[in-house]
Amino acid sequence: MVRPPAPAAGRGRFGRIDFQVMLLRRMADYQPGLVEDKLRDLGFARSEARAAHRRWQEIVRSRSFPAGMARYRIVLGRPARAFQRPVGDLSCAVTQWELELWPGLWFETIAVPGGAVVQEWLVRAGDCAGPELATVADLRPWGCVVAEVERAFGAVRHSGDDAPTRWSTEFTAGGAGRARRYLARFTWGLLQVVDELPAGGEPPGA
Repeated sequence: MVRPPAPAAGRGRFGRIDFQVMLLRRMADYQPGLVEDKLRDLGFARSEARAAHRRWQEIVRSRSFPAGMARYRIVLGRPARAFQRPVGDLSCAVTQWELELWPGLWFETIAVPGGAVVQEWLVRAGDCAGPELATVADLRPWGCVVAEVERAFGAVRHSGDDAPTRWSTEFTAGGAGRARRYLARFTWGLLQVVDELPAGGEPPGA
C-alpha cells in the first residue's frame, strides 16, 4: 500500500489527510484495536492521530479560522456533492466529500441558512451499496452508518451522547416473543458497538 501524505501534525496547513486521520481519534474510545490496525495499515503513528485531533480542536475554537461551511471547504476542498434538503420549515445546505481513507463513505455536513453547521458525520457514498442488515448479528463495528440502522430496524429512538461526535440509536430486534432492545453507538455517524439493553434498565456504561 502506498502511504498517503503524512498529516501536518500541528505544523503548516491542516488538510484532507489530517482531517480523515482525526476522525479515527474519537473512534479509539470504542474500538482501539480497529483504530490501531487502520493506522498501521496506512503507515501512521498514534501520535499523528492525536496531533491531528488536537489541531482540529484548535481550529474549531479559533477566532481567526473561518467557521461554519467555510471551515470544511478550506480543509476538505471541493465537495463531491452539494444540494439543498428541506428540514422542517428550513432549506438546509447538504455538502458531501469523498474520503480517501474511508472508501464507500462520504463526510457530510448539514448547515442551516446563514451557514452554521448543525450536523457533521459519515454517510454512505451515493454510488456505493450499503450492507445487508437482517439481524443484530449483521451490525458489525464500522460496517454501517446511522441511516442504515434506521432503515433496517424501523422504529428507532435517536439521542445525542456525551460528546458532539457521538450518537446513540435505540431499537428493537427479534421475532415475536423474542424481541430485545438494543443500543447502537456511533462515532462520527459510523457504528462502533451494539449493546443489548436490560429490560427496564439503563444502557451499559450509562
